[in-house]
Amino acid sequence: MARILVVEDEDNIAMALEFLLARDGHSHSRLSQGAAALTAIREDRPDLVLLDVMLPDMSGYEIVQLLRADPGLSGVRILLMTARGSVVERRRGLALGADGFIAKPFEIVELRAEMTRLLE
Repeated sequence: MARILVVEDEDNIAMALEFLLARDGHSHSRLSQGAAALTAIREDRPDLVLLDVMLPDMSGYEIVQLLRADPGLSGVRILLMTARGSVVERRRGLALGADGFIAKPFEIVELRAEMTRLLE
């Protein structure tokens, strides 16, 4: 069973993700602020972080940069999620060290496939 952290400030999206993760049997928690997410990731070391790019206090890109600068967190997989799913956004996220990128709104099948790939 994977431990997954959802970092999403939009309640409707977060609730849908939490429902899906619970149904699939994953242990999960949710945060809506980037600074709190950084602390939680450092303390709990989840297997996967579903990370929104646009958060109220800092961007998902900043979080990826900070996590990838810490060699002790290299094993934490990061799936960036954004409503701005352009090729430029995808390249930027992957270049900074994200392990995957998914555009919102996403299909559940697509999300599951990306999560499976990252957790293998």
